[in-house]
Amino acid sequence: MEKILIINTGGTFNKRYNPLKGELEVPEDGIAVESILRYCYNTSYELLNIIHKDSLEMSEDDRELIVKTIQSSKCSKILIVHGTDTMDVTATFLALHVKDKIITLTGAMVPFSIDTVEATSNFMMALGDLMCREKNGVNLAMHGAIASHGNIYKNRQKGIFELC
Repeated sequence: MEKILIINTGGTFNKRYNPLKGELEVPEDGIAVESILRYCYNTSYELLNIIHKDSLEMSEDDRELIVKTIQSSKCSKILIVHGTDTMDVTATFLALHVKDKIITLTGAMVPFSIDTVEATSNFMMALGDLMCREKNGVNLAMHGAIASHGNIYKNRQKGIFELC
């Protein structure tokens, strides 16, 4: 079984409520992703928690770190948990810099800690996509849709991702 590299960058997917600050924050752990992976019995993976940010706070340096992490991995299939606000920016960046890997990005509009369904559904859809996909490229898997990064977008009025 081919090992999949899972890169966790934070985003709403991972956010948890901090009662001391009275706000949602991105923790420096992978509890949300690890909770889902406990049920992936037939999956060989490596999980790296490399960035702990809301995607609106991500910089070009962060995107370069993602590229370096991907390029240094022997894995040819990569799943990235990413914030939804700039997922498209990162996907475009990756498509420019990584040509020899199969990459699927996913995230959640609602934190896993508040409602596990959306985050789990999106993650498992992305994982299933990677297990079957054979062509290199960068894809997004959100809300029941999987497409090449330029063919799916966040409809901010509806609060969902849709195919173009």
